[in-house]
Amino acid sequence: VQLQASGGGLVPAGGSLRLSCAASRNIFSLNGMGWYRQAPGKQRELVASLTNVGNTNYADSVKGRFFISRDNAKNTVYLQMNSLKPEDTAVYYCTTWSYWGQGTLVTVSS
Repeated sequence: VQLQASGGGLVPAGGSLRLSCAASRNIFSLNGMGWYRQAPGKQRELVASLTNVGNTNYADSVKGRFFISRDNAKNTVYLQMNSLKPEDTAVYYCTTWSYWGQGTLVTVSS
């Protein structure tokens, strides 16, 4: 399975971005998935997850601002990120727990 993450970029504080993670085949509805991020000098942390039956979970730092969703027809999972803060700056990775995408850089300017 190949995962392709996209949608990162440079955005001012308070702005929004939507990340996408496209899978080469239907796997999210079977395994669920998660978005992780890793900021420079910090450990990778789980930001949001989505189970195969649609249950979601979020890190406290992003609750109410980030939203994870899935389009089964497109084999794609999204991470809608609103009210972005400079501390959200990181490389964001999608994973189905066994497979990882290549990461997409999100930079939030103050």
